[in-house]
Amino acid sequence: MKASLLVLAAGMGSRYGGLKQMDRFGPSGETLLEYSIFDAIRAGFEKVTFILRPEILESFRTEYADRFVSRMDVKFALQKLDFIPPGFNIPPDRKKPWGTAHAVLAAQEAISEPFAVINADDFYGLQTYHALYQYLSGEKPHYCVVGFKAVNTLSEHGGVSRATCESDGEGFLQTITERQGMSRNGGQIVYKGEADESVRIPPDTIVSMNQMGFTLSVFEYFSEYFLSFLQNEGNDPKAEFALPTALNQVIASREEKVKILKTDASWFGVTYREDKPRVQSKIRELIDAGAYPEKLWD
Repeated sequence: MKASLLVLAAGMGSRYGGLKQMDRFGPSGETLLEYSIFDAIRAGFEKVTFILRPEILESFRTEYADRFVSRMDVKFALQKLDFIPPGFNIPPDRKKPWGTAHAVLAAQEAISEPFAVINADDFYGLQTYHALYQYLSGEKPHYCVVGFKAVNTLSEHGGVSRATCESDGEGFLQTITERQGMSRNGGQIVYKGEADESVRIPPDTIVSMNQMGFTLSVFEYFSEYFLSFLQNEGNDPKAEFALPTALNQVIASREEKVKILKTDASWFGVTYREDKPRVQSKIRELIDAGAYPEKLWD
């Protein structure tokens, strides 16, 4: 069965100061999301589902629908704060969505095949889409996560959140742990520990950038785990049901394996507004090298 693509596009871009998923970076006004869709099509994906917040749905449709519908089967799903099981309430001071694993749950009705997940505001590179599509479209795929080297995923303008991946020695994920404030410190890479101390890690430490793959069984697991999340943390207006947290629960349950698809690709994206010129420069380099056309949808 052919795999489809799920794009997490409901983020608010608080550190960036705006909707990163709709900001323009290419020479003809392309967004990072458009480069992702372009790469996904080249890798074989024929269907995409966008998960959005209700308030940006119409502007998103206007901006993108006409460009993609002639090339892919396009669907939309909404991540709403009130998408919670009966018996639970939304904290009155909660503003942000419930997290990335909740976003995946919200897309369940639109998906009927193995699927890859990506962030709308990250540039992952063509080879990662090839790896995902081939793996998920194979016979009896496991879940999977694309593993980047930490040194290839950092911002020059401040710390970033990355999920470090520990392997079981056979190429499968053993644990995945969200790390805050990951950055370069001289010739070292560090993140902030629990006591706000600097913890060093090797540059080739494998990290996740929320580029993952799942089969349909994930919806059953995530529904169960989201219920537990609400019971334990639902009253915290800032708590998030994140993909790394949910994946750790999957691994602990021993119900499903998570394959690590390692890559030497260099990620780039826009955690901070100051990242934008570098991203534009990187895209220009790729165009000049022949990796992308001057105008994506010409």
